[in-house]
Amino acid sequence: MQSGPDPMAEAHGRYGVERWVGDGATSCEDTVAEEMPIALVYNGFSHAVMMATPQDLEDFALGFSLSEGIAECAREIYDIDVVEHAQGSEVRIRLAGERFAGLREKRRAMAGRTGCGLCGIESLEQMARRSAGVVGRVGAVEAGALQRAQSELHARQQLFQLTGAVHGAAWCRSDGAVELVREDVGRHNALDKLIGAIAGQRKAFDDGFVLMTSRASYEIVQKAAAVGIGVVAAVSAPTGMAVRVAQASGVTLIGFARGERHSVYSHPERVH
Repeated sequence: MQSGPDPMAEAHGRYGVERWVGDGATSCEDTVAEEMPIALVYNGFSHAVMMATPQDLEDFALGFSLSEGIAECAREIYDIDVVEHAQGSEVRIRLAGERFAGLREKRRAMAGRTGCGLCGIESLEQMARRSAGVVGRVGAVEAGALQRAQSELHARQQLFQLTGAVHGAAWCRSDGAVELVREDVGRHNALDKLIGAIAGQRKAFDDGFVLMTSRASYEIVQKAAAVGIGVVAAVSAPTGMAVRVAQASGVTLIGFARGERHSVYSHPERVH
């Protein structure tokens, strides 16, 4: 039986390497994760160029649009088309007219200003307003579910197993069963891809939790809160700002989720 095309073919490549062990070297090939410029173009206007793994780009575009507040729901994204170029990929997004008008107005307001470099935010006050979203009521998570989710995520990280160079983001049920996994060289990109996959499959954002194979940064918590995800677990440490944003926005933030151990930094009442 002839196997079909590799769905991850564009996400990795083979490169020659001289591998040393002790005092000896061997020439061989190694599998390396790819990253390339991905241009996000809304209604014909370029909005951002991100360095990302060229995989699940439709999910990436939808998730980015939701987590950055460009669209409030998936229905406001009418079409997503990926166009490949020699130097990268262009993702063409057809956005509802009212939302696109708001995006254009925001870009005009930013023109000529000196930004702080934080996802297009040009002032500390705007950052505070953006972080002020509050997550509503979400279900509880069983403590044992974190261990199950870690095991299942590791087994489903296909690109990581090939390259060792990407982050994973998993959407898990309250009992720890992993329903969706997305991977990328950037942890924020992996989460955006996951958010897009959840929205694309019309799953409820308040009916599960996210597990990240990375540290928990401010942006991770902010993106989760923006779409209503109430529980975020990470295998590594959180930052102080991530903890403060989680406390203020109602997100249960879990760090150092490794085996049977984990630390709950905010809203521990959701972990039983």
